[in-house]
Amino acid sequence: MAQEKKSHSEFIPQFQRAFFHPRYWGSWLGIAAFAGLALTPPGFRDPLLGRIGRIAGRLAKSARRRAQINLLYCFADKSEAEREAIIDQMFATAPQAMCLMAELAMRGPQRVLPRVDWHNKEIIDAMHEGGENVIFLVPHGWGVDIPAMLMAAGGQKMSAMFHNQSNPVLDYVWNTVRRRFGGQLHARNDGIKPFISSVRKGYWGYYLPDQDHGAEHSEFVAFFDTYKATLPAIGRLMKVCRARVVPLFPVYNGDTHRLDIYIRPPMDDLLDADDNTIARRMNEEVEIFVRPHPEQYTWILKLIKTRKPGEIQPYKRKDLYR
Repeated sequence: MAQEKKSHSEFIPQFQRAFFHPRYWGSWLGIAAFAGLALTPPGFRDPLLGRIGRIAGRLAKSARRRAQINLLYCFADKSEAEREAIIDQMFATAPQAMCLMAELAMRGPQRVLPRVDWHNKEIIDAMHEGGENVIFLVPHGWGVDIPAMLMAAGGQKMSAMFHNQSNPVLDYVWNTVRRRFGGQLHARNDGIKPFISSVRKGYWGYYLPDQDHGAEHSEFVAFFDTYKATLPAIGRLMKVCRARVVPLFPVYNGDTHRLDIYIRPPMDDLLDADDNTIARRMNEEVEIFVRPHPEQYTWILKLIKTRKPGEIQPYKRKDLYR
């Protein structure tokens, strides 16, 4: 992976001469094609990207199998055909939302904001006016970075944690785009302290609650129609950062070419809650956002990898989608 510039508080992606190596030419070609599409009208590119995404979703066997297993566990009441339709639409939505992110980075917020609808934005406007510390609880959606970029472009300092991509060229480009309008990035393998420090200094934090971090520090709580090992870290973060936790979720509509950003009331009820209650409330907020828009969620992640003793990990079950 590419070397990166680090300080005590942030990750700054750095261009490397090694990126010119022929093994990365395919990556650069794909990036150039994607950037070119981002400069075309959304009415042209979204139908094209939707078709490409659906085809890619049929070819990406491992990713599709993870999505099939996740939906089988999480939406047991839906038919196989309904779940497959959600997966197809998810793969169509992914490149459409990511292309909007690329358009935002290249053309600026003025070109994108007319196609963005904020819902309950008065909640965070009041917090901005009051100078309050904020941590957004943001489920893994395909347009997850766009609200943070828009807020940064509007003058609000933003801070987020992330995982590095395995491809160093894609990692460099992706994180450069994320930082396009300012803000700080913190690599997860550097620990939580830099993120906490930035929020305490007035940066608004971005926290993605739905990754599986194993059983040791997690709580087994309900998640849709199954359960999930959920890390109740947001409860401790809101106390040590002296921040309010605000659920947020972006939804991109490839038919109308518009982005809806949904904001829910702050989770002030977590201040005195125990870990089990905190974990369940986190999953509850994910469910509230995702149930009406399941195609927006990154079902390709290993969301329910950790199981209770005696249970087989879903993704290792040989009887499912082989």
